[in-house]
Order: sequence, then structure tokens, then C-alpha cells
Amino acid sequence: MSDDLKTAFAFLEARSATNPVPPFDRISVRDHVITIEIGAFQAERGTTQRIRFNVVVEVRRLTGQIKDDVDRILSYDRITEAINASLSEDRLNLLETLAELVAERILTEPQAQRVFVRIEKLDRGPGNLGVEIVRSKSPDKDLRTLADTPRPIVLFLGNSVVSGPYRDAWITAAKLHDRPVIICVDTPEAIAPQVHQHKMVQRRIDLLAIEQNAWVLASYDDRCVVVGTKTELDWGMRNDQISVWAPSKIVLDAVDGPTSQIADMAALVEWFAIHMHSVKVVFVGAEPSGALATAVEALPAQISL
Repeated sequence: MSDDLKTAFAFLEARSATNPVPPFDRISVRDHVITIEIGAFQAERGTTQRIRFNVVVEVRRLTGQIKDDVDRILSYDRITEAINASLSEDRLNLLETLAELVAERILTEPQAQRVFVRIEKLDRGPGNLGVEIVRSKSPDKDLRTLADTPRPIVLFLGNSVVSGPYRDAWITAAKLHDRPVIICVDTPEAIAPQVHQHKMVQRRIDLLAIEQNAWVLASYDDRCVVVGTKTELDWGMRNDQISVWAPSKIVLDAVDGPTSQIADMAALVEWFAIHMHSVKVVFVGAEPSGALATAVEALPAQISL
């Protein structure tokens, strides 16, 4: 077997060994398998199949000491989040499209310089069917990406709005605004299970209850996409997407998370707005807790952001 052919079928770490000078560091996620519906053939519709991802990201070498600080490195979670976010939009026909989406998202990370993405279908034949792409960041890519992430408006829709006659009008107002809009929803009217003797368990239950309401809102309108990570929110803001915030991951991962109870939705939403560098917070069908936000009634004459 020729050296070129050996390299072609080698793991991506070997493929990425042809580094520029000075060499980049590399991080990788290997043999990450997800079961999804994908494919252009009729036999692939209405059914799921296993897809395997192998990703290698070449990153800028750090200057100075790492000091065991996770914020200084490109986390593996960013790679899996890029995969999950790419799969969360629409049903895809082509692995090539999926690979491009994954690579594009990863390259928005400031540390990422070049990415190798290999995706394989494991259930379509006697062997594995796949594609592999290599994409590089232009020298000004990360500066442009950060500059192009606009500051959003955070729009809180109370339960009376989500289930009321003006819900679609508020979503349309969000879609038409020249700034990206992130929607937050209230806790469900039904009381979530209560386990007060376990505060962290109760916190997770309350967050999941909010996420249930987020999915309820998204079920009413396909323009709304439920997202739970900063990477997905940033991507949505750059790509004209109405994101509905699923709060569990960001709240639980935050070092300086909200100090109030999750049931205090106004305080939670205002904390999130600060976290996202929002220019404005609008409460519809509920009252804000502080000076950061403004409240409006859910009346048709006032549907304006």
C-alpha cells in the first residue's frame, strides 16, 4: 500500500500530522456515535441509523502557563456541542452538508485553526460509508466571528402569552427585528415535583420544568429552536434564528450562577440577559424584578420590541 493510501485511511491524528510551522496542538474526539435520521434515499426516511464522528482540531499553542484553567483551552464539549447543534436544525440528506456545518461551528472558536471531520454511516452496507473534510480558518477569522456576534434582545413570554392568541404575533415581531431575539419562558403552571431536602435535585427539576415549557412553545411554531448551550445561542444570533432558552446547562455550569431560587423567573431571566450581554430585556405577561428589564402587556397594539 502506498504511503498516500496509508495516510488516507489512517486516523485523523495521522492526517493532521502535516502541520504548518510552527506546529499546532491537537485535540480530538474519536468514535463518537449518534443515532439519527439522515440520508437522501427513500429507504433512509422515517428511520434512524448510526453515524460515527471522528474530529481532530488543530489549535493555537498557548502562551504562558495553562494554570489548569479550562477557560484557556478548547474544551472537548465544544466539539460535541458543534455536532449536536449541527444536527438540531433540519433533517439533512448529505454527510457532506453535516461535515461542513460541524467544521464551520468549530472554527468559530478562537483557538481553532484547522479542523478534520470524518463522518461515517455504520448501517448502510457491509462496510462503513463516509466523507472526510479539512477546513482552515483565515487569519482574521476569530476576530471577525467575535465581532459578528451581535448583542441580543431577551424576550420573556409568560404562560398566558404562550397559550394565548398573541403568541404568533410576538414570535413574528422577534423574527422581524433587526437584532437577534432569545426567548425565555416561564415555569409550567403545574407544580413540579418537590424534593426540598435535596436542593441540587430540586434545582435540576425546576430547570427541567422550564425546558418542558420551552419545547411546548417550539411545538407551536417551527421558527423557534430550543437551545441550551452558549455555542448554539451564539450561532443562532449570527444566523437569524429565534432561540428558545433551555436553561439547565448554562445555569448548572456557571461559576457565577443565579443566587436566587429557580422559581424566581424574573431574576433568572435578568441574570441570563447579563450573561448574554443583552441590550434589552422585555417581559410580556410578567413583571421584571429589577431595573434592567421593561414590562409590556400582551396586547396587539403593543407588540413591538
